[in-house]
Amino acid sequence: MAVVKSLLLFCFAVCALAYTPDWESIDSRPLPGWYDEAKFGIFIHWGVFSVPSFGDEWYWWALDGSKSPETVAFHDRTYGPNFKYADFAPRFTAEMWDPEDWADTFSRSGAKYIVLTTKHHEGFTLFPSSAAWNWNAVDTGPHQDLVANLSKAVRDKGLIFGAYHSLFEWFHPLYLADKANGFKTRDYVTEVLAPELATLINQYHPEVLWSDGDWEAPPEYWNSTGFLAWLYNDSPVKDTIVTNDRWGAGVPCKHGGYYTCQDRYTPGHLVNHKWEDCATIQTESWGFDRRPSDPFHSSLDLITTLVSTVAFGGNLLLNVGPTWDGLLPQVFKDRLLDIGAWLNVNGDAIYGTKPWEVAQNQTNISAFYTAKATTVYAILFNWPGNSQVQLIAPRATAQTTVTMLGMKGALSFSASGAGLAVT
Repeated sequence: MAVVKSLLLFCFAVCALAYTPDWESIDSRPLPGWYDEAKFGIFIHWGVFSVPSFGDEWYWWALDGSKSPETVAFHDRTYGPNFKYADFAPRFTAEMWDPEDWADTFSRSGAKYIVLTTKHHEGFTLFPSSAAWNWNAVDTGPHQDLVANLSKAVRDKGLIFGAYHSLFEWFHPLYLADKANGFKTRDYVTEVLAPELATLINQYHPEVLWSDGDWEAPPEYWNSTGFLAWLYNDSPVKDTIVTNDRWGAGVPCKHGGYYTCQDRYTPGHLVNHKWEDCATIQTESWGFDRRPSDPFHSSLDLITTLVSTVAFGGNLLLNVGPTWDGLLPQVFKDRLLDIGAWLNVNGDAIYGTKPWEVAQNQTNISAFYTAKATTVYAILFNWPGNSQVQLIAPRATAQTTVTMLGMKGALSFSASGAGLAVT
């Protein structure tokens, strides 16, 4: 009995430290299955940058960092040269915000998870933070915990809540001091980043942690592997949370949970590692951009992006940019509801599928393929004029049937060495 107890104690000690703070161990963690099954999520870029809504969410950097002539001219003309970026914070009111309405739209879009920018590179947090005194949504602006209110609303709709969080802040004095020291000091990480990440995980329990703003410093500066080991071993979401790959210079597309590699990542071929395309409904900006030069993608374009992403093994995280007062512009709603209407009919070909042995083929029409159990889905966006679709990849057997989602009964087809001809 003493031997048995010793073995049990030893097993408990080893199992409690399943992941060690190194990339080999961190990368060995299986990705929780819900993420691959979900396929489609909504990204929300919302913050102080939503007030000027000019250019994109990098407005402050364009104003005081790179000093973009276009941005500086707009700012001085509209607000005056003495108006500081921090002066926008009280105008970020969210006075028209209805988180339940947002959640309803997201649910009707067919998305399964939501990722909110809880802090972008400007450093303004959408939750109370002692490390961001008077630079968070409770102390100024909306005067409410936006993260808490949205996470509840989306969970009430059965959706998964996730948090985007920028590692760095453009103008934080502690970060700038660490940077000036060649990142040999870590005061910003210790006093700002680590406490904020702990608050996010322990208080709001996100099941996606979307890291960004990592590229200037190595992962050792951010303590990335140490944090991820804690996240996977001991955090309240250790069994369900997924993370991306933006954990330090040289890390993206090499380490982490799923790969994002770069914004709007579209490899165009099957990838052996799970990946995500974070894409925008507006062609350029993530935060809402009022400029007419930043148009919107069509619903067909966005649905095609979703299909091709899933066929090549990825997830689509599609971004919306709300306004400063908390409204989701109608054009975003229209695009999301169009996607939802398409998924209501064709969702079986998306959710819970795996890439098939052939992702896409071109014959008389372009077809993308997904698979689930013994079913192969061929997804088409138009039908040829001769009313016959030639699918060169599938091969028929005696048990093969061909059906169309949303329609009853089987379709006629003929099989040959060239695949299937469906009419």
